[in-house]
Amino acid sequence: MPDVAAPRPLASVSLDLDDLWSYMKIRGDARWEARPSYLRTFVPRALDVLDEVGLRITFFIVGLDASLDRNRDVMAQITARGHEAGNHSFEHESWLHLYSRAQLENEVSRAEEAIVSATGMRPVGFRGPGYSWNRTLLEVLAERGYLFDASTLPTYLGPLARAYYFATAARGMKKTAERSTLFGTFRDGLRPVRPYRWRLDSGRTLLEIPVSTMPVLKTPFHLSYLLYLSRFSETLAIAYLRTVLMACRATGMEPSYLLHPLDLLGANEAPELAFFPGMDVPGPKKRAFFIRVMRVLGEHFWIVNMSTHARAVQERTRLAVRVPDARTPVAVAG
Repeated sequence: MPDVAAPRPLASVSLDLDDLWSYMKIRGDARWEARPSYLRTFVPRALDVLDEVGLRITFFIVGLDASLDRNRDVMAQITARGHEAGNHSFEHESWLHLYSRAQLENEVSRAEEAIVSATGMRPVGFRGPGYSWNRTLLEVLAERGYLFDASTLPTYLGPLARAYYFATAARGMKKTAERSTLFGTFRDGLRPVRPYRWRLDSGRTLLEIPVSTMPVLKTPFHLSYLLYLSRFSETLAIAYLRTVLMACRATGMEPSYLLHPLDLLGANEAPELAFFPGMDVPGPKKRAFFIRVMRVLGEHFWIVNMSTHARAVQERTRLAVRVPDARTPVAVAG
């Protein structure tokens, strides 16, 4: 593990381990109910490319995937090869903000139990699918002793991303109430880009590590966005990345960098998702681009997993304290 006292600032890297069925479920493709999967192909490939760049990161694991016998060996490989397991809910529904307290407790605890059983590691961090969260979820995490939440994405571009998604990957998908805030709202851009503490109604606090966006402008720069730019010009995408990282260094921000499976898979490796933005880029080209991006990130920051980042932030930083805003959706009864 890197020395957190090293003079180079830290950056954490995490991967939301969304499976094929979860993408199909969000899109409204009824075939998701058969739980089709690419994990047995993807996980070893991801572990190999992470070995190539010498990184140990956090995998946010969906509890249902961890509970399936077919996935137990690949889940065990994640922690056996030095990576960290995080909690990404049990059923991976991007409308957790509409859940009741009982539903949220069930989502967190069932996922936690499945992840411990499959990986041997108890999660200390949580990320809501689709950046979905509410005050009640934060209370549940704090009560269960979680070190941090990582569900917020401070950007103004959520509505544009949602419109683009409905016009491309989700063309013709029914726009239900649950999907009305998919990828967030304009108000998410008002949230901080730096880590802070939530002060909860119970009096407890919980560390929040946002998915990093560019300081001030709050434009995203996680790998999915860079891949989109690279389709026009890889040089442009890397120049944008370097600009963002210099802004992070200039403002003293230590980024939390996000990956998804489709950042490393091509359409031939997940043909059911050929409609998804960026799936026209071949898998080997994506993986080569990922290596290039990680090397650029490593020029500026010491790359660690998220719990290392969280503990370092708590030890070294005077954190701002925020109260979850009143207009954060409150969990419904039921």
